[in-house]
Amino acid sequence: MSETHEQLLHIVIGGELRELSTYEFEDLSRIDFVGAFPNYKAAYDAWKGAAQRTVDNARMRYFILHAHRLFDPETGETHEH
Repeated sequence: MSETHEQLLHIVIGGELRELSTYEFEDLSRIDFVGAFPNYKAAYDAWKGAAQRTVDNARMRYFILHAHRLFDPETGETHEH
């Protein structure tokens, strides 16, 4: 029997920041969409790989967005996981 796990959508994006002290991207048209992932572990692994590939660019930052916290498509309610 296969185990089922609740899907908690996470999105990983990155790009060059205007300033290191903010979360404002230099150019939104150049955002690197790494992907959408079913859980934090998978998103973290993707985030880590992307961040390590761009370690030589001090202004490049990657982020994990906890999309599952934004809304529930069935009820419209937000989640706090």
